Amino acid sequence: MTVLLGREHKNSSNNTPTCSLNRVLTGKKLSSSHAFFRSRSLVKNTMATECEAWLNANPVEADDLSDSFLSGDEEKGGSRKVDNEINGNWISAPTSSIHEARVKAKAKRRLRKNSSRDSGRGDSLSDNGDSVRGPLVTPTSPKGKLLDRKSRLGKGRGLPKKGGAGGKGVWGPPGEVYDLEEVDVKDPNYDEDQENCVYETVVLPLDEDDFEKTVTPIVQEYFEHGDTNEVAELLGELNLGQMKSGVPMLAVSLALEAKASHRELTARLLSDLCGRVLTLSDVESSFDKLLRELPDLVLDTPGAPQLVGQFIARAVRDEILSKSYIESYKGKVDCEHARAALDRAAVLLKMSRGGLRIDNMWGSGGGQRPVTQLIKEVNLLLKEYLLSGDVVEAERCLTELEVPHFHHEFVYEAIVMVLESKGERTFKMVLQLLKFLWESSVITVDQMRRGFQRVYFEIAEINIDVPCAYAVLEQFVEKCYSAGVIDKRLRDLCPSRGRKRFVSEGDGGRLKLESY
Repeated sequence: MTVLLGREHKNSSNNTPTCSLNRVLTGKKLSSSHAFFRSRSLVKNTMATECEAWLNANPVEADDLSDSFLSGDEEKGGSRKVDNEINGNWISAPTSSIHEARVKAKAKRRLRKNSSRDSGRGDSLSDNGDSVRGPLVTPTSPKGKLLDRKSRLGKGRGLPKKGGAGGKGVWGPPGEVYDLEEVDVKDPNYDEDQENCVYETVVLPLDEDDFEKTVTPIVQEYFEHGDTNEVAELLGELNLGQMKSGVPMLAVSLALEAKASHRELTARLLSDLCGRVLTLSDVESSFDKLLRELPDLVLDTPGAPQLVGQFIARAVRDEILSKSYIESYKGKVDCEHARAALDRAAVLLKMSRGGLRIDNMWGSGGGQRPVTQLIKEVNLLLKEYLLSGDVVEAERCLTELEVPHFHHEFVYEAIVMVLESKGERTFKMVLQLLKFLWESSVITVDQMRRGFQRVYFEIAEINIDVPCAYAVLEQFVEKCYSAGVIDKRLRDLCPSRGRKRFVSEGDGGRLKLESY
């Protein structure tokens, strides 16, 4: 009986024998079981000792060791492990197969690493190393998530980082209240004087040039809207400083070159600003400067002394100047223009005691007066014109009313005056006045048309008081058309009243109705 206790094995890479047993037990038959087990134990110990010595001298990588057994298919089909053993010796495996296995293992490790970050999104590898395309997912690159404030770790509930309070230049989450920062006394930059500092926005005071450039548009705009509260608010936002006393002087200087209504607005402005923006001393010093500069103001406005005297009287009446202001200048004035202004103010104050109203010395502007007052002034203007016959003076008075939007009332009242008159003098004078105002463009086309249309609309009521109103209106409209005051279309709109009569036989005896 021959027993094979060992055989030569060679490594698949270097053909090194893994185990050799020189001693072979042959030719003896074991007579008893004790001798058999003893020889078997001896063989095992010898093989273990030699294998351990060889492994220590030639270490093997973990990937080369495998505890798996061959399956039935591999045994039948001739797997790579069986094919690598030829005639009892191990041969080396192809280098490309080892490299391919390492690449696949590396890809699997990378996939496992990314799976925790991407939470199972993106591509995956199958068992044979093929790439399996998953559902299309937005890449998690930081460049693609530039404005995304959600966590890229794939953990949590997908809420913004730090509750939406992170990022550069962010103060914190909404509703977060910060405690007062305590000052560190030991800080090298600590300054004890800074603890009691109060920081405020400082507006530099205006100098003389900036004052005139800033305040002049405010006063000119006030002449248009007439709201003193707005002027007070605008001046309150400025740091006038020592230039407060220049506000009344600048306003009066602009009013001297403006209209009478603007002078009235200036007087109201000074009265309203005193106590809010200006003081009594500011107003007094401002009028002192006006009296000293009257020689220069007379060059642009010849009537400046009389106008300044009226402003002084109005200021005393409004109690923004003391009553002893005029008395303080007696015997101390050398300039004749200043003396004329003070004399004018003194006379007006004496006349006010007799009933003269200084509170409305220049009158109010046209847009600020009531309609009833404007109608009275228009009628008064027409009556004065019929007495004097001066068309130039009538034009000047109509212009001074400052109501270009109300000139249709003037045309209406003039035509009604013609209808109510009994002579031809009024007819010719009103026609001459309307022609002059039309040629001078004081009355526009629209205002002239609206005036005539108002008469056309109310002629039926006028005819009740003036029986011949239709006939006179037809004649006057025809004359105005001949003079070029109105056009043909407006003339054709003139209503006419026909007489009741039986018409021709073909009408069947019907009455002809009145036409208007």
